[in-house]
Order: sequence, then C-alpha cells, then structure tokens
Amino acid sequence: MSKRKRPPRTARGRINAPRTPPSHGRSTPPPRAGGGRAIWIHGQHAVLEAVRNSKRTRHRLIGTPQALEILARSLGAGITPDPMPESVDRADVDSACGPDAVHQGIALLADPLPDLDVEDILEGAPELDVIVVLDQATDPRNIGAVMRSARAFGARAIIVQDRNAPPETGTMAKAASGALEHAPLVRVTNLARAMWSLKDAGYWCLGLAGDGDAVIADVEIPERCVIVLGAEGSGLRRLTRETCDRLVRIPINTDAESLNLSNAAAVALYEVARRR
Repeated sequence: MSKRKRPPRTARGRINAPRTPPSHGRSTPPPRAGGGRAIWIHGQHAVLEAVRNSKRTRHRLIGTPQALEILARSLGAGITPDPMPESVDRADVDSACGPDAVHQGIALLADPLPDLDVEDILEGAPELDVIVVLDQATDPRNIGAVMRSARAFGARAIIVQDRNAPPETGTMAKAASGALEHAPLVRVTNLARAMWSLKDAGYWCLGLAGDGDAVIADVEIPERCVIVLGAEGSGLRRLTRETCDRLVRIPINTDAESLNLSNAAAVALYEVARRR
C-alpha cells in the first residue's frame, strides 16, 4: 500500500477535539425483577447464540413447547439452557416482544452486551483482520443484516457512531440471526478518531462510495482492513471520506441508484474474504 496520507488540517482539529461522554440513548426495555435495563431477544438463531454466549446476562427464557424443543435440539443432548425455559402460549411471547415481532415462538430477556471501546477490539488483534465502520446507519434491521454478513465473511467487529446509531434491540438481534453475539457492535463518540486509532494500529480504511476511484475487486486488500460504509442516500460524510485511505466502488448497473447498505456490505466483505 502507498504511504499513509495525512488528514486535512480541519479534520485533524476535529479528530483531536476534547472527548465528550457518550450518550447511548437506549430506550427503556420491558421491566424485569430487580429493575434495570433488558431487551427481549427473539427468534431461534438469535436466542440460541445468546444462550450460548457467556458474556450475556440472561433473566428469562420463554417459548412455546415446540420452539423450546427446537432450541433443546440445537443446544444438544445433556445441555440445559440458563435460565431454565418457561413453556408459555404464543400469545405470551407476542405480549413480550410486541405484535409485529417475528419471534418464532421464543424469546430471551437479557441485558445488552457490555460496552466495548476501539482499544478492546485492538487488543490481541490478528494480523489478518477485517472491521466494518458504519457512518450514520440508523435502521436496526440494516445494522443487524450487516452484522450477519460480517459474521459470515469473517469481519470481527462493527463500529458505529453513538449518537446516530440505534441501541441494541430485539429487532437488531433477530436481523443479525445470532451474529450479534460474535461480531460485537462498538459505539464511539467520534468516528474519525476511532478510524485513526485503527489506522495507527496498521489498518487501512477503504471507503465505499459511488465515485470511488477504483473498483474494489481491482485494489490491493491490506492484511488489516476496515470497510467503511455510509448511510443510504447521503453516503459517507465529508470527514469520514477524508479519513479513509482510499475510496472504492462496487460496479452496479448504471440504471440502479445504489445498493442497500447491508447488500453493499455483503459484497465488499465477500470481495475481501475471497482474496485472503
């Protein structure tokens, strides 16, 4: 790769601005015994991986008899879920998760995963590594779908800006189909500063943009790679673009306006994975 470029003077000034405490803006979840915040994770794959995840603080596991039987088979013989499953009617799962939730008859009340910093994911980072940065992604289903692709193609974490991204929710966990437990969501106050922390650790940031100067399939893929994607429509913000080492594009039909965020992420991550 070519020598690292320096950010513009204005970008450096903003990157080095004093830190401000993060404001997670998490909505109040359904109440549980003892108070505190918790979310209902629903769907077979999401619940299965959350039950397997030792980092999850779990409180209640409810499901229809059929759904709990599927969970038991997936866990394997002799493994008892923690907490103990409660067999309930489907209407009870509807009540817990909401009438529009596609819960597949099962739900787990659990605390959100512990917050992570960029330093946490840099500790012990492998030489071959991929991380995803999402600039102003606001749809929990889209973020969950990106996490699912990240898990499938070996990306290790997803970084979002705290004030623009939604909190961890059951909807996000369902869209991630269990990947939330494996490809953690890292919230940062300053996205450009987080990208520079990655760059200082040897990562190269490839920003996806329709006006990128090269097709992603034609560029050299660094050993430590960050895929940076912007919001649908507006794309990458100026400072995010300036912090990227290179802007690349995915070739699409000129009659099409753009790809969905999660689809673009899947294509880019596949391109990186196939060349490892």
